Amino acid sequence: MLKIRFVLALAAGLPLLAQQKKILVTGLAPDAVRELQSASPKAKVVAVTEVTAAAEIGDADAILGTIKPEWVRAGKNLKWFQTYSAGVEPYLLLSEPDLKRSGITVTNCKIIQGPEIADHALAMLLTLTRGLNRIVANRAKEEWDPKTYEAIELRGKTAVVIGVGGIGTQIATRAHGFGMKVIGVDPKDIPFMTVLERVVRPDQLDEVLPLADVLFISAPHTAESQGMVGPRQFELLKKNSYFIAVSRGKLYDMPALVKALDSKRLAGAGVDVTDPEPLPKGHPLWKFDNAIITPHVATKSDQVTVRRMEILRENIQRFADGRPLLNVIDKDRGY
Repeated sequence: MLKIRFVLALAAGLPLLAQQKKILVTGLAPDAVRELQSASPKAKVVAVTEVTAAAEIGDADAILGTIKPEWVRAGKNLKWFQTYSAGVEPYLLLSEPDLKRSGITVTNCKIIQGPEIADHALAMLLTLTRGLNRIVANRAKEEWDPKTYEAIELRGKTAVVIGVGGIGTQIATRAHGFGMKVIGVDPKDIPFMTVLERVVRPDQLDEVLPLADVLFISAPHTAESQGMVGPRQFELLKKNSYFIAVSRGKLYDMPALVKALDSKRLAGAGVDVTDPEPLPKGHPLWKFDNAIITPHVATKSDQVTVRRMEILRENIQRFADGRPLLNVIDKDRGY
């Protein structure tokens, strides 16, 4: 009798195993892979590399991390692709037309990177407004020179934030916390937020730039946003304003930024993203002591991995259960 029950139990489990969703993961440490493997009994999570993915993609239902055009074409069963980043333009805009045309749902890790990127944006601004970029340099010379020190107070100043998504909202919250008036620029209808004085559409950007004491760029890179801050926009900015870019370098015109610094129209700039990227040696931007340049590291923090794993686990569970996924991308819009 016990043997019959055991056989029946095994037989009852077979359909469950047959229904498991095969999900490939790339670029994760073994501990992270094991955590995702425990996310759902309805999911079979398989770690792959760029070499081994080709052998596994044929019957895979989903892939996390990265994806290649040949994988899209070979993955006849693929229904979902999850990127670990907020930006998806490397896959949709630049090199993966197969993915954009496919029926594969694309999700990203937006919002989870908001806190650290917003911290970074404000850190760059405060470094400039408090003159830390200049005064810290005195340490190497062991000079104590308070007489030449100057600083700018943020309270009462106006910030214009291009892109009021997961990152831009966090920037707006911090800027408001410093007593700034914040104007958002976004193509979407943004819900009322006390931290925003108002929100305008991208075609109204030129109208608000003369009000800006600081311009933050935190929008995604799309065909519409590429180059939206060009020579005219830098000319429209209030004299002695600041420019901070933390999303994608292709949203602003680098030669125009260099010109704005060289002509002293800008009081300073902070860029974590550039075009070209990496910023090459010998580039004119390096010469300005009022330009804070960081190597696309604003996304790093001690908490971002925890938040990323939470959304990966949640989306694996949702996918295995057939429920709506979080952070679904509009592949036509690119965000």
